[in-house]
Amino acid sequence: MSVTDTTPARRTEWTLYERLEELRLIKDEARHGPDPAATDRQHAKGKLTARERIALLLDEGSFHEVEQLRRHRATGFGLEAKKPYTDGVITGWGTVDGRTVFVYAHDFRIFGGALGEAHATKIHKIMDMAISAGAPLVSLNDGAGARIQEGVSALAGYGGIFQRNTRASGVIPQISVMLGPCAGGAAYSPALTDFVFMVRETSQMFITGPDVVKAVTGEEITQNGLGGADVHAETSGVAHFAYDDEETCIAEVRYLIGLLPSNNRELAPTVLSDDPHDRRSDALLDLVPADPGRVYDMRAVIEEIVDNGDFFEIHSGWAGNSLCVLARLGGEVVGIVANQPATTAGVLDIRASEKAARFVQFCDAFNIPLVTLIDVPGFLPGIEQEHNGIIRHGAKLLYAYCNATVPRVSVVVRKAYGGAYIVMDSRSIGTDLSFAWPGNEIAVMGAEGAANVIFRREINSADDPEAMRRQKIEEYRSQLMHPYYAAERGLVDDVIDPRTTRETLIGSLAMLRDKHAELPSRKHGNPPL
Repeated sequence: MSVTDTTPARRTEWTLYERLEELRLIKDEARHGPDPAATDRQHAKGKLTARERIALLLDEGSFHEVEQLRRHRATGFGLEAKKPYTDGVITGWGTVDGRTVFVYAHDFRIFGGALGEAHATKIHKIMDMAISAGAPLVSLNDGAGARIQEGVSALAGYGGIFQRNTRASGVIPQISVMLGPCAGGAAYSPALTDFVFMVRETSQMFITGPDVVKAVTGEEITQNGLGGADVHAETSGVAHFAYDDEETCIAEVRYLIGLLPSNNRELAPTVLSDDPHDRRSDALLDLVPADPGRVYDMRAVIEEIVDNGDFFEIHSGWAGNSLCVLARLGGEVVGIVANQPATTAGVLDIRASEKAARFVQFCDAFNIPLVTLIDVPGFLPGIEQEHNGIIRHGAKLLYAYCNATVPRVSVVVRKAYGGAYIVMDSRSIGTDLSFAWPGNEIAVMGAEGAANVIFRREINSADDPEAMRRQKIEEYRSQLMHPYYAAERGLVDDVIDPRTTRETLIGSLAMLRDKHAELPSRKHGNPPL
């Protein structure tokens, strides 16, 4: 018989030894849950328990649990007979590589991890503690939404979580790890956090489930087809990362935490790098074709530049024409934004602009310097893009860069055309230092398009229009697109040997390390959301 069952008949006189034995039994029940078979059911689904997940996330032996003995006070619908300890959520703090991290984990074995009033209050408390302590917050989500039996009290609990997510935004890193279902209003808490991790076949996120979708629209779809990991990592952009199993997913969460500062008043952790600061990258001369129309993988360029070729890509499956990565240069964490010529020629479109804008905002909020690698032919033209608001969405990236006060260094790797060049952290919008490789082409548009506009009459009236077109293209390129045109006008600080890019970036960021920039006094700006 459990301690919980005997609670009403407790004796009034106890020795301290008896009290300690009672406490041991109570805590043992809290750790293992009221139903041993529930753990087996969790494992049968291929899922770990909440405590097993916390053990993977935090350094061994570092977890300190808060309100382990909390129980709900609700009555009705049979709840008064079921008052398990923890109330279905485990909260506390520990360390990741010795640094404090706060965590809460839904325990699906208890009420399906559903949120009730006491459950929500525990989460509110640990969120408040994380904000006060200035330490990252990780949520391990595996819950069935609001506890229906508690009615509006459960819904109000979500409101308190959303409010704290918003208050913590830009103050401490917030990471949501989806390890089970997340439906209805519960999905909005992860959406408010900085990063969302998901596990394939295990986690789903949606506002209305497949049954509701079918009833309202007649469309039939599975849970994974509606809101699975790959859907959100590749189609909706809700998830930043998707993995095949929980162990890999949680290990990557640990790795990400190691790249982030604890709060917005600190810098990201520095490590000693055994990769020489002045290492020359001869491979860069062959990686990037001179022909601006030929594709290549910008990831290979990043790999050559950063410490030991190691980088952590954000949103790798979504908006592939824009790359956002965290890496180290000289042991210091940097955020790298780059165009990706291997995907739709690296053009900026709605998704790429949104992806890069949010990453720039994150880096700026947490004092992570920004490096921008530019090879962009412009914004993606088309009716769909225009009607879906490419102007408004492109302005998000423009706003994010213009508003950023962290050290900013940009490198024009190859071409940089039109408004997309301006948006990609050009000198005119405030980058601290702008460099270019010798093959750069910085212009309003490509030479072919420019010649067709400027010399239309000459070309059309020529005896050999095609020969005249080639002549005018070369004339425009030689006069307005030669590699030193922007440098001569002070729009590029230097044209550099590509092989020295790493050394140039490390030296520039070292100089800018103590950069201080003042923003106008205001409550907040009004970005083009």
